[in-house]
Amino acid sequence: MAQLHANGSANGSGGGRAGALVIGLVNSMPGEARRHTEQQFRAILAAAVRDVPVELRCFSFDAVPPGEADAAARYQDMAALEAAAPDGLIVSGMPPRAARLSDEPYWPKLTALVDYARETATPTVWSCLAAHGVALYLDGIERQLLPRKLSGLVDCVRTEAEHPAMAGLPRGWRVPHSRYNDLPEAALRARGYRILSRSAAAGADIFARDDRAPFLFCQGHPEYDAHSLLREYRRDIRQFLAGECRDYPAPPQGYFSAAMAARLDEFRERALHARSLNCLADFPMAACQADLRHGWRDLAVNLYANWLADVAARQRLRVGPGGLLRAPVHPADARLASLSGVR
Repeated sequence: MAQLHANGSANGSGGGRAGALVIGLVNSMPGEARRHTEQQFRAILAAAVRDVPVELRCFSFDAVPPGEADAAARYQDMAALEAAAPDGLIVSGMPPRAARLSDEPYWPKLTALVDYARETATPTVWSCLAAHGVALYLDGIERQLLPRKLSGLVDCVRTEAEHPAMAGLPRGWRVPHSRYNDLPEAALRARGYRILSRSAAAGADIFARDDRAPFLFCQGHPEYDAHSLLREYRRDIRQFLAGECRDYPAPPQGYFSAAMAARLDEFRERALHARSLNCLADFPMAACQADLRHGWRDLAVNLYANWLADVAARQRLRVGPGGLLRAPVHPADARLASLSGVR
């Protein structure tokens, strides 16, 4: 197995280690969520690497707070992305701050990144809210608010086997989904998106768009570790106990054993009665963690192994006698630099 390198090239300049794929992770989750998101993608990529070493570089739409010194040392602003000239990009979701995606404070930076990826033909994985933003920006597809948060393990079926991302994947799988909104499958198909996997309960799971750049979209979270939905569930309970939301959250569907679900029901009754942050001290976090299994890891590793193989194949097509033959600078590159605003 080849090696996944940390941020930074061998010579400290743009580009990566000799022969390595440079993958840019644009991760704008805040605080602990940023750390967990980076760890999840780093672990999946490390397991997915095959014949070509991969160098992961981290970027963020938002400035990393001064108090997060460890993250600040690894994360670069969006202006640095052009100099890194990544062979592939992964763009994480981010917490919603506005009712409309186009009103989000990061919207100009996201659209500039979309333009950059298209004009440089950079293979990109768009996750969750980032996927929703791209569909709106490129094709005017509006996300639809779900009646309640979709959280849990969702049964999905592969609907297309010919796409490179689907090579060797099983006919069906269970994967985490965690979102308040949905991109209508019919609207995606009408705009030419290829639905690669879907769920009867949750709609489009993985889909693709291949016009000027190979884009792969995930409404679910194959990169999640076994405890991600648990951490989100506890966070949602905390928000309820703090009075930040009206309703006590439902547990992630299909996630806990029957015995653990019963124990969580008992905790819910106590929390509803007391409605105090002090209740969180009694949340059975350790017992829940011991109860969970990572049943979708092989799916995630194989999906990203396929994606990395496709990125590597496209990179080889750009190699000439003088090294990598990059596309000329596009107007989108200048937009990235001017809109970064991150230091």
